[in-house]
Amino acid sequence: MRATAPVEVVSEQAVPPRSPSPRGPSAASGEAPALFEECRIVRAYGDLDAQTVAPLVRTLAEARAARPGRLLIIVDLTKVTFADCSILPPLCEAWSDCRARGGWLRVVYDNHTTDLVFRCTGLLGRFPAHANAQDAWEGRTADATARRDLTGAFIDGC
Repeated sequence: MRATAPVEVVSEQAVPPRSPSPRGPSAASGEAPALFEECRIVRAYGDLDAQTVAPLVRTLAEARAARPGRLLIIVDLTKVTFADCSILPPLCEAWSDCRARGGWLRVVYDNHTTDLVFRCTGLLGRFPAHANAQDAWEGRTADATARRDLTGAFIDGC
């Protein structure tokens, strides 16, 4: 029998922006841009299946209920060791809610199993991999990051 996967919501300012944002103060001033205050990070650990997904469902619902209006959510699954299709209903529901409220939901993962869940269900376009929370915040997918060469320029033909 598997243990329940722990899930947590991290404070809204857990991911400082790397560069100045046209939407708010620069990172150099030590302040997050105004839109960053709308971001929630949800982190899950361990196995996520039908028996252990309840904390993720509850935490995503709490993150969405905690803030009216526009909402940005980063779901960090990098510490998830196994995931099956039971992660899809809560992620899709939260994604739809965020979109309806003018925001977004982005997922951080590097696990082949998690990638297969999204790929085999046709949801890879909705939930592309982000390498880390900073990349998710900036909208940079893991595929886009991998296409960059060492100088930071995109490699031709990719």
